[in-house]
Amino acid sequence: MKAPEFMRENPRLAAFAILATATSGFGQTFFFSVFGGGIRETFSLQNSSYGLIYSAATLASALLLLKLGPLTDRWSLGKVTSLAVMILAAGCLTIALSPHWLLLVPGFLLARLGGQGLMGHIGLTTAGRYFSRNRGRIMALTSGGFPVAEAILPLSAGLMLAMTGWRTPWLLAAGLLIVALLPLLLYLCRGAAHPARLYRDDNLQNLSGPARDFTRHQVLRDRGFYLILPAALIAPFTVTAVLFHQSAFAELQGWSTRHLGIAFTGFAAGHIISLFFGGPLVDRIGAQRSLGYGLLPIFGSMLVLALTDAAWTPNLYLALCGVSLGFIGAAGGAIWPERYGVRHIGAIRSMAQASMVFSTALSPVLVGVLLDAGLTTTGIGLVLSALILASIILVRLAPTPA
Repeated sequence: MKAPEFMRENPRLAAFAILATATSGFGQTFFFSVFGGGIRETFSLQNSSYGLIYSAATLASALLLLKLGPLTDRWSLGKVTSLAVMILAAGCLTIALSPHWLLLVPGFLLARLGGQGLMGHIGLTTAGRYFSRNRGRIMALTSGGFPVAEAILPLSAGLMLAMTGWRTPWLLAAGLLIVALLPLLLYLCRGAAHPARLYRDDNLQNLSGPARDFTRHQVLRDRGFYLILPAALIAPFTVTAVLFHQSAFAELQGWSTRHLGIAFTGFAAGHIISLFFGGPLVDRIGAQRSLGYGLLPIFGSMLVLALTDAAWTPNLYLALCGVSLGFIGAAGGAIWPERYGVRHIGAIRSMAQASMVFSTALSPVLVGVLLDAGLTTTGIGLVLSALILASIILVRLAPTPA
């Protein structure tokens, strides 16, 4: 069976991009969430202090990503991948061997930087840089690595956690990264053109995109960048806040833990299925317009959360959240190369990625403050839906860069 046309440009690099985003799962919140209880118990940490350590490490990783992200424009793909995997593995190993809670800080920092920061950035940058045709479809395919990791890693870690304790999965993660995933990633990206040589080749003359490539400094002077950025961030901002405080929402609404577990299957299904529709939509109408349309399901999901309290409410609003994540995965990845070109895409994407990490670190804190202030799910749903609607309006107003 032939690979889809958009993968035939370079099937090994397509596989590399998917595997890179899936590998980022070892540094994502959904993987960390499995070990929270065990880590807090081992080091006698309160929920607030544990959350503070995690948020501080996440914010620090966002700052470092601004420095390390542009390396994807200057280093070979194999070299920058090796750096990211080694950072991620070092973080996993540090967490596994921590004798004191203070070592959790560098452990969390390295794992968040290498995983959510660099590996996700490398996968999406590769898809944007090396594939010129049907960019929306390849971005959707690459983003599919995230739900794959969501489906495999927490379940596997949870099974090991029940048998061996919380340290063993982190040790195995470090070993798997070094022994299996790094060699496979290096094999898949072998022969990929160095970014410095890539832009001297004639084959880039046919790349779809703007008439010239923008630098990061030029992007920062573009008013449209600041109108588009909220739309690129609001879906992960909202989903992180909602998932982080899901137990609090369940207590307010009387939903059982079993009910929520069933509802999450709809979230994952919506995420995966929408990837198949998001990519073609981007290729047909462009990433900027698709970004606005892709936020409509999550806007509806927050209205469902705000205005209903039935037994089916979590099933519907979580499914709609997943649908938006799929569309945003395709449109949010394609918007930057489509708008600003690919020569400096590593530096440009690192700004967007760091902003996303910042937003996902802050959103649980902000929604937690609203809950402590006495807001119900109705108030929180209306606040988040208003922010989403504002983001949709802003992205529609963004002009073409001068």
